[in-house]
Amino acid sequence: MSRTSVPRQDENPPDPPSPLDRWIRAVVGRATMGISPAGLQIAYLDWAVHLASAPGKQAQLVRKVLRKASRLSAYCGYAHSGKVPPCIEPLPQDRRFRAEEWQEWPFNLVYQSFLLTQQWWHNATTDVRGVTPHHEEVVNFVGRQLLDMVSPSNFLYSNPEILRQTLEEGGANLFRGAGYFYEDLLKTLGGTASKPADRFVPGEQVAVTPGKVVFRNRLIELIQYEPATPEVHPEPILIVPAWIMKYYILDLSPENSLVRYLVGQGFTVFMISWKNPDQGDRDLTLDDYRRLGVMEALEAINAIVPDRAVHGMGYCLGGTLLMLAAAAMARRHDERLCSLTLFAAQADFTEPGELGLFIDDSQVTFLEDIMWETGYLDGSQMAGAFQLLRSQDLIWSTMTAQYLKGQRIPMTDLMAWNTDATRLPYRMHSEYLQRLYLDNEFAGGMFEIDDDVVHLSDLKVPFFVVGTERDHVAPWRSVYKINRLARGPVTFLLTSGGHNAGIVSPLGHPRARYRVHTRQPDDLLLGADDYYEQEPVIQGSWWPEMAAWLKEYSGEPCEPPGMGASQRRYRPREDAPGAYVHGK
Repeated sequence: MSRTSVPRQDENPPDPPSPLDRWIRAVVGRATMGISPAGLQIAYLDWAVHLASAPGKQAQLVRKVLRKASRLSAYCGYAHSGKVPPCIEPLPQDRRFRAEEWQEWPFNLVYQSFLLTQQWWHNATTDVRGVTPHHEEVVNFVGRQLLDMVSPSNFLYSNPEILRQTLEEGGANLFRGAGYFYEDLLKTLGGTASKPADRFVPGEQVAVTPGKVVFRNRLIELIQYEPATPEVHPEPILIVPAWIMKYYILDLSPENSLVRYLVGQGFTVFMISWKNPDQGDRDLTLDDYRRLGVMEALEAINAIVPDRAVHGMGYCLGGTLLMLAAAAMARRHDERLCSLTLFAAQADFTEPGELGLFIDDSQVTFLEDIMWETGYLDGSQMAGAFQLLRSQDLIWSTMTAQYLKGQRIPMTDLMAWNTDATRLPYRMHSEYLQRLYLDNEFAGGMFEIDDDVVHLSDLKVPFFVVGTERDHVAPWRSVYKINRLARGPVTFLLTSGGHNAGIVSPLGHPRARYRVHTRQPDDLLLGADDYYEQEPVIQGSWWPEMAAWLKEYSGEPCEPPGMGASQRRYRPREDAPGAYVHGK
């Protein structure tokens, strides 16, 4: 065949995926909580092949086994006679073996054996020359999950705390636990396990800050909250929450509500409430979320509070979207935003954290097939992945407490919100994972909006950025990279807690603490570790720090604006929290 007779590539596009292949992968995905088995196999093959070709590493692991066995044997010789120093200490965050009963024979030997095994597996799955960093993290993570599953704290006969309680109660704890297990099983089979508790219903016990829905389109409802002070600062606040969960994480019970706190500080607050997408929304794009979400909300606010710049405030993925929108506005010299406040939001995804373990090319393809049939990713599948990130706390310790100790964990507003899962549209989710997580287009200067590449460095507004110490979704060191990208002054605050509990930090919150530092544009960048070591720890909630910062960039208080702008199609509709928050 001559060269001229070879078909051009664009004349023979690749065949579309087989519907049967998609269906099979979707069935598998529902069983694996959306995690790609192929991706796991590739990671393990990479690790196993390189370990098999590394006799030096193998010899090192053998020596470690012998040393650990020797230490354990020496410990065993004295452990039965009384309390002796352990040969290995649990990690600081590991609370499973803190009770005094674990220091008694033979349970001290049991848990010490487990910790030594756990340490050895960590050595075996890390520092294997040639293994890609991502595959190493996956293998190490899965190893931890499997070991956590067989921890001696999870079983009746190897957990001295449960044995003591069982003897004291005559087995009543096991009877209660069996009842709780049966109750939860029926809820799961009936499809009601993920529904929020009846005593934490939006509009009744949570999301009760007074306000009105003043705008609605096919994707959002915009809530304007009623003023709580005689005068308010002239610049309103627009909050852009993540659409992975419902917005009221920021308006929980009144004592835990950031919205209520802000209006009490004299701010006019607007909140986006995202629609829970269904099959008809499968083709919504990431840019649709920017246009129909952030930009149309801004237009409404500009009509209700005219001639005033807006404080943009974004949480998690909502913060990333807000940064994209703000960068696009800067390219057009649109100066309607006067500041950006970001909660656990990433612009640079080179260190995506443990959530990134589930995201590679194989995983994205797998999720696309799962979403193809329904047009969305179900919230329960996303929730399963989040639980795996903290399985020790969220799965095994919870099951032990409820089903073996017979202790029903009381529902809180935050826990109820966490069960109120949402769906993610097919196209938007695929774009988000590919363009931000995998290709890191925004930080890399490749993200296009309306055929124009957008850059965070085009923004000159001040930033207030919050990271949380134990964030498994947006690690604070990754969030801290905003300092390399932003052109304006950056106040970075690191607070205690995790991705959710660290942000919900009301006044009087026990054990709350934070560090804060402001970098001016001409200042040398302080490294993340240096920041952590040098900045003093301040006890208490960080909310007053944020409120003071917002006031610094706000005008003098004046008369509150009216609710909505009826003459400009933004008439007040129903009371907050509106209708979209109830979408199932």
